[in-house]
Order: sequence, then structure tokens, then C-alpha cells
Amino acid sequence: MADTDGARMLGVADLVAHIERGARGRRRYLFGLAGPPGSGKSTVAARLAGALGSVVVPMDGYHLDNDELERLGLSTVKGAPETFDAAGFVRLVERLTRGAGPISVPSFDRVADRTVDAAITVAADDHIVIVEGNYLLLDRPPWAALADLFDRTGYIDVDDATRVERLVARHVRHGRTLEDAHEFVGRSDEANAAVIAATRSRADVLIDPSRP
Repeated sequence: MADTDGARMLGVADLVAHIERGARGRRRYLFGLAGPPGSGKSTVAARLAGALGSVVVPMDGYHLDNDELERLGLSTVKGAPETFDAAGFVRLVERLTRGAGPISVPSFDRVADRTVDAAITVAADDHIVIVEGNYLLLDRPPWAALADLFDRTGYIDVDDATRVERLVARHVRHGRTLEDAHEFVGRSDEANAAVIAATRSRADVLIDPSRP
């Protein structure tokens, strides 16, 4: 099934088959999994990893530290493109394309609200790497360099009401009041979501996570 923009819409099982076909005969295959906040990137990435035996590399490990955000005056917009070490993330993806290893990768602890160094290891024999994050399809430097590094990319398509509900629940779980959660989602998360939604047409495939 094709979307109105021309990209194919795949369920998760079809996406697994799509990646398996593309990875045949390749030493290292990188799939970029993008989508706005609350779209379910981590969940879909975990499902892919379970089916493919692949490793997942999250962009969130490249959040700037809170002290640095405070120094730059960016604390109130944490999650926006400028609040990541984008150049560092692009360098990581470049290293991943070369198939070398082991490569240590940071992750992000949402409860502690901080990055965790060397939380993930990509081994030299990791054949498929799923890279997931908000801004993988962003067409501005240095993010735009990612387009030539991924073998294929996908964008998770979820209706906005579902996303917002998930985001509010996530912020409440992590300590915000319900009122504060709604305020933060409306002010910050949804501003970022609009930026990410504009990159949807750049994906090779669209993903409906509700389909098996």
C-alpha cells in the first residue's frame, strides 16, 4: 500500500522483511527509524531488534547535558534540534557505516534525565543496526549528512491524539504534574513534532506500528 506522498506504508512484519531483503549480501546495513515524540520509535526499534537480531542505537544518547543546556539558555526547549550534539551523532553514524567495532554508544536515562556513556556496544559482526531518533531526516546541517549514511529510512506514522496522550502519560510517569505535562507537551514536544513532521516525505517507507 502506498501513501499519498508515494512512500510505501508498511506494518512491522513487512518492515522486518523489507530490512532483511535489503541487508542481504551487506557487511553492515543501517536502517534509520524516525518519527515525532510519542510515535513509538523505541518500541518499534525493539520489535525490529527482536525479529532481526539487530542492535539499536538511539539518537537520544546525544542530548546535551543539562548543565550545558542551562549555559546555552536552552533548558526550556530540551528536545529541540539545537539541544543535541548533532555533529557528534553524525560522526557516530559515519563510524557505524564502516562496520568497525566494537563501538561504544551512549543512551539516555529518562528517569534520571541524563545521558549514560558507553551504555550500548556495537560489535564488528553486528550485521544490521537500527538507528532511531527524531531528527534523522532533518534537512539542515549537520543533520542533513545522515541522508547519505543510511541504507534505508522509515518514518513512523501515528495520529497526533495518540502521540499526545502517550507524551503526557510519559511526563507524568517521570514526575511532572498532569497540568505541567500538558503545558510542556503543548509548548515543547509539539513544536518539535511539527519540525519532524515536515521531514516525513524524505523517508523511504512509512510505518504503521498498529499493523502486525
